[in-house]
Amino acid sequence: MNCNKKAGKCVWYIPDCYYPSTSSPGHYVSHEAVCVLNPGKEDAHIKLTLYFEDREPMRDFCAVCKAERTNHIRLDQIKDADGNGVPQDVPYAIMVESDQPIIVQYSRLDTTQAEMSLMTTIAYPIE
Repeated sequence: MNCNKKAGKCVWYIPDCYYPSTSSPGHYVSHEAVCVLNPGKEDAHIKLTLYFEDREPMRDFCAVCKAERTNHIRLDQIKDADGNGVPQDVPYAIMVESDQPIIVQYSRLDTTQAEMSLMTTIAYPIE
C-alpha cells in the first residue's frame, strides 16, 4: 500500500451515553464500552471527560491502548482519579482524548429487559 495518511484522530466525541443500573437476571450485565483501536507504533494514553445536562463534567478517567492493539474500556469498571465511577441512570456524553491517533467506537449492552439490546456506533472525530 502507498497511502501516507495516518489512521485515527486524537479527539473523539460520543454524545449519547447512558449506563442503566438494572440488569435482567442471568449471565449478562448492562454496560457500555469505549472500544479503541490503536493502529500506531506507540502506546496511546487516553483520557475520558464526561459531560452532563445538569452538573459539572467528570474528568480524569484514564486508560492505555497499547500500540497495534485494541482496548475495550468498560465504563462500568473504570474510575476517575478520585475513585469515582460512571454514574448510572443519567444521560451523558463523552470526550475521548488521546496522545496518539486512535479510532473510537461506542457500544452499549442493555439487559434491563429479557430481550437484550446491543447498540454500537462510531464516535465523531475532530480534525
